[in-house]
Amino acid sequence: MADKRTPSFETIAVQSGHSPDPTTLSRGVPIYRTSSFTFKSAAHAARLFGLKEFGNIYTRLGNPTNEILEIRVSQLEGGAASVSVASGTAAIFNTVITIAKAGDEIVSASNLYGGTYTMFDAILPDLGITTRFANVLDPASFEAAINDKTRLIFIESIGNPVLDLADIGAISAVARKHHLPLVVDATFTTPYLLKTIELGANIVVNSLTKWLGGHGTAIGGIATDAGNFDWSDPKFVLFNRPDPNYHGLRWAIDLSPELRKIAFALRFRTVPLRNLGACLTPDNTWIFLQGIESLHVRMPRHAENALAVAKFLKNHSKVSWIRYPGLEGDPSYGLAKKLLPKGAGGMVVFGVKGGRAAGEKFIESLKLFSHLANVGDAKSLALHPASTSHSQPPEEQQVASGLPPDLVRLSIGIDNIEYSISDLELVLAAV
Repeated sequence: MADKRTPSFETIAVQSGHSPDPTTLSRGVPIYRTSSFTFKSAAHAARLFGLKEFGNIYTRLGNPTNEILEIRVSQLEGGAASVSVASGTAAIFNTVITIAKAGDEIVSASNLYGGTYTMFDAILPDLGITTRFANVLDPASFEAAINDKTRLIFIESIGNPVLDLADIGAISAVARKHHLPLVVDATFTTPYLLKTIELGANIVVNSLTKWLGGHGTAIGGIATDAGNFDWSDPKFVLFNRPDPNYHGLRWAIDLSPELRKIAFALRFRTVPLRNLGACLTPDNTWIFLQGIESLHVRMPRHAENALAVAKFLKNHSKVSWIRYPGLEGDPSYGLAKKLLPKGAGGMVVFGVKGGRAAGEKFIESLKLFSHLANVGDAKSLALHPASTSHSQPPEEQQVASGLPPDLVRLSIGIDNIEYSISDLELVLAAV
């Protein structure tokens, strides 16, 4: 009988990348708490550093525990290789500088997490990299922002915090037309709800801190190379000239055809990760592996609970407006029905009548929801982004990117939805 046991998403989430230890027969994933690894010989060491052979060198470059996580996320995303780092923000920054140098430009959606917006708007220009912002709801605006200096397009699958869903297929068509890699921050959807590579993403970034980890207990990030982009175009100078950061290697030319497919992941690991050092600890990696094992169980509950909260708030007399992609009437509802059949995520944002002051009172009065700056936790969370997580840009930039000052952000957990709605109902009655 033919073996038809093709690994499913659930099986990959639970088992991929690891087999029982042949020496100890341990079934659980071990934590390799070591800074470095011994070499078999001088020749072995040279082969590892010369990328002639893959193996362990130093935990800043890679670790066996981290490798299990990277294999697992690559398979969940449908990608070719992943590199884990110390945070989602580090994954974004290292992605940009792996591709772009001083004098280059990137095109980005404007509806970004506040820290990412500040990185693109204020920090990258000091490094000589200019960002041109586009409207995620208008794919033509991305094309209008592209010029001969553009080196990548960046979007979030669902924008943080306004929750506009990106038409990844349409934006990827623009990227392909101009032979530019499309980088998608897929944190708010995870590979369970949306396979962005299937829609045209070339690089996928996830904050492991959020739904992938799922319990608010560690910080980390990961970048996945889809293995579907040709870096041999001369405009990608960092991939075609001899790289002084790594033995004069030309990443798009000197590697074998198989390795050239993951040239981005290799340069990401051996240049910014190796030399700038934002590595993920194996202890945090182990925490994320525990979270990923239950991702396919948690995400449906997050989405189910979020939809219930959105429906409740939509009909409440003290709510002035509400956004949730899976809510009928939302501007992203039509696209969500097409792209997100498993659910539209765990985030709900809305405005309380009475403006910013009423919103702040609302948050401070919650009992079940924790007031903190995180999302994607199994527990329900609340925040006023304009004064906290997205406060770096001035108010006019916040409004221009779609963030009104009265916006309240809810990250809906997997706890009992009746209790969550009861908490919201009691607080709204008192505002």
